[in-house]
Amino acid sequence: MQDGLSVPIKGVLNKLSIKDLDIKGKRVFIRVDFNVPLDENLNITDDRRIRSSLSTINYAIDEGSRIIIASHLGRPKGRVDKRYTLASVSRRLQRLIKKEVTFLPDCVGPEVEAAVSRMSDGDIILLENLRFHIEEEENDEEFSKALARLADYYVNDAFGTAHRRHASIVGITKFLPSAAGFLLQKEIDYLQGVVNHPIRPFVAILGGAKVSGKIDVIRNLEDKVDKVIVGGGMAYTFLKAMDYSVGDSLVEDDMLDLANEIREAVVAKGIKFYLPVDCVIAQSIEPGAETKLVTTQEIPDGWKAVDIGPASVKLFSEALESAKTILWNGPMGVFEVDAFSRGTFAIAHAVADAYALTIVGGGDTDLAVSRAGVSESISFISAGGGAALELLEGKELPGLMALTDK
Repeated sequence: MQDGLSVPIKGVLNKLSIKDLDIKGKRVFIRVDFNVPLDENLNITDDRRIRSSLSTINYAIDEGSRIIIASHLGRPKGRVDKRYTLASVSRRLQRLIKKEVTFLPDCVGPEVEAAVSRMSDGDIILLENLRFHIEEEENDEEFSKALARLADYYVNDAFGTAHRRHASIVGITKFLPSAAGFLLQKEIDYLQGVVNHPIRPFVAILGGAKVSGKIDVIRNLEDKVDKVIVGGGMAYTFLKAMDYSVGDSLVEDDMLDLANEIREAVVAKGIKFYLPVDCVIAQSIEPGAETKLVTTQEIPDGWKAVDIGPASVKLFSEALESAKTILWNGPMGVFEVDAFSRGTFAIAHAVADAYALTIVGGGDTDLAVSRAGVSESISFISAGGGAALELLEGKELPGLMALTDK
């Protein structure tokens, strides 16, 4: 546990764990999410997704397994595209685990099967990008069988893709005993366990661009939270629904009635609902654009809100002071532009400084806390964007449901 309130997390996953499998000397297919960002020279710019699965990989090493690791990278659309090769990932993984990793130029076929058959206990193979085959995203049964032929057991440690019905996520589980890796288990325990059994007061911070993307999250949380803080572009749909003048700020006009309905329903349950009271505005989101600080009631035509202002930061920070559990999904503004990042970064520091269990996930929030320099002070940072959002919406994840029950 990092800085903040140390709270025990009760396991909620009712699926087999890698610890439940007898994997000594066995071939273990570990599906990970190594979808890391690369620069123009195919160098990895952030290896957090690789490091997040090291506990599962190292456990399999310690158990003397024959380890086959598989992942996707980017969107090659079912064809070989060297911009999305996992070769650089193989080299980085090898450095991180200080052990040789054999990289294969494909993920199925006779050559791959032959290489796997030559493995000794403790050997590690990384397969080439699963999405070089269109059958992966189609959850093709024959492709699933081809992957399953490589192993005795299947372990899913790819929470970031657990919401996808793909061959390496769902299809393969029909043919192998299947279990959760440590990362997947930790994600579920935090996001599902803490949301359903929070230490109160429980505060949810929701940001990002659109209300439509967070409706189900709000509805799933409205019976569980004590306070809701709304920032980012989605706040201006709520504000316009309250008859505020929001200028050219991002607004979903078809969501105005629903926004009012949601806000009124939340408040009627005695939950405090916070919206920005001031904001930074600009006429464009380009770096160097002229900015002004105004209240959220007086955004002029031709100007758009791009960040929350200092009064909003103070209001939101004060709302967090009494929290014992904080869940944050979505930034407060266009934080990718330095001039519009202050509000998001200030909230990142307020969350990090809170004496609470703090959970960050989805909507680029993990990137925001990293850029704010407070990652080490957050209790848990989710590795999955879409998967985290669907879990917060109360949906079942196909990749999780496909695993073998305890």
